[in-house]
Amino acid sequence: MKNNTEKKISFGGYLRSALFQNKVIILFTVLCIGCIAASNTSLNYIASEVFSRFGRNACLVLALIIPCLAGLGMNFGIVVGAIAAQIAIFFVVHWGFTGIGGFMLCALMSTPMAILFGWLLGILFNKTKGSEMITGLVLGFFADGVYRLFTLYIIGGLIPYDDPNLLDRGFGLRNAFDLSDSIKYALDDISFVTVFRIFMIVIIALQLINLMIGSKKNMAVDKKESSMKLIAAIVGLVLTFVLMAIPGISGMIGGTRLVLSDTLRVAMIIYLISLVVRRFVLKREIGNDKLIRGAVLTAVVLVLSYVPFIRDILRTVKISACTYAVICLFCFFNNWILDTKLGQDMRTVGQNRIVAGSAGINVDKIRITATCISTVLAAWGQLIYLQNLGTFNTVQQQSNVGLYAVAALLVGGASVQKANNRQAIIGVVLFHTLFVVAPLAATQLIGDSAISEYIRMFICYGVIAVSLAMHAWKKKGRKVEKKTSEDGAAKDAVKTIA
Repeated sequence: MKNNTEKKISFGGYLRSALFQNKVIILFTVLCIGCIAASNTSLNYIASEVFSRFGRNACLVLALIIPCLAGLGMNFGIVVGAIAAQIAIFFVVHWGFTGIGGFMLCALMSTPMAILFGWLLGILFNKTKGSEMITGLVLGFFADGVYRLFTLYIIGGLIPYDDPNLLDRGFGLRNAFDLSDSIKYALDDISFVTVFRIFMIVIIALQLINLMIGSKKNMAVDKKESSMKLIAAIVGLVLTFVLMAIPGISGMIGGTRLVLSDTLRVAMIIYLISLVVRRFVLKREIGNDKLIRGAVLTAVVLVLSYVPFIRDILRTVKISACTYAVICLFCFFNNWILDTKLGQDMRTVGQNRIVAGSAGINVDKIRITATCISTVLAAWGQLIYLQNLGTFNTVQQQSNVGLYAVAALLVGGASVQKANNRQAIIGVVLFHTLFVVAPLAATQLIGDSAISEYIRMFICYGVIAVSLAMHAWKKKGRKVEKKTSEDGAAKDAVKTIA
């Protein structure tokens, strides 16, 4: 009886702890559900809008994770990365490059500018240690002002510029222009088959290099694992050509947009197969519990995808294969770099700068490197955002980049000291769901559609304020819990001695 009581208390404590740790996510989930109910809007429309915004904004939010773990807090300074991307777009549009070639040229041009801006921002962060968030916010406003001066007066005014499609009144760039004839949908219009084939070719090349270099230098290479990956990639590449010859399947995977219901089913089946292969073929240390959880999760998703109500919603949502593949690459990059020596140094600096310096780590250099990486990722994220949006507001496009990205990350449960890919993804979904449905709900309740834009700004600033307050509460709760456990341990020690 005593053991059963202890188990119940233990389960209750675990449940309370889980609810407390995820209270930010729970709060905004409840808000989203309430706004959806009050908005009186079709769920098909809401789902389409949220997934469209997710593909557009996810990379900008993922750009915040590395500086957060390096002790820089929420990097509002990613605005300078967005500005680097937009400057590159001006020249690419002026030169007449289009499609994926124009997009890649934008990425190539924006990268060195973003590194320079990130380096300057990192130096400033090192001068204002402990106040990086307010520094980044103020610097973002300053950079925004310099950028507007550059685009509205210097271009065409002080610097000769003779493109009538971009100039406004003979000097200064136009307030807005269309990207349809340049980089609009440059990534979104790449088909799933093309993305998959590129991915398979990269895996084949990497495994061949791995096998050749390992054999030549007598390195300890797992030849069985590399050979299995090589064979799987070759089979996958050949399979794409076979499937594209089948009319029904070629129509499903050969387009530039994938139906979400089909994508979920295929992704979960591939996930389960990968677990089985890693467990039984590659002999990886994957426990039976993880395998069972993967099988249960796959079964649940497959069953839900055939429920009529959910199936109708999933069928209305179509996602860009290439854009979502790039989001996956951003997630992979964040995980990969944090497993390297540089990533471990970033974690150490983020936890304690004094200890990191005593261990021989160049703290200032690590912080500058983290800022540069974040700024470059933000530049690429802004390019993904603009090519999907298709229109470019010259003056205001960069204004709220940092604000929206930080708000989304905080909604996902991240704090100024800790963030990960899962929190970023959850945050983007919740924040943009609230961003879509809250103005609609306000219009239904108040009856004034003009208030929608004010509601959006209120949501953005309110999300940041509430999230930071709740994270501070959670931090205080941890301290109280730690002190209580320490007091309990001290009392037990005294009783033992007595």
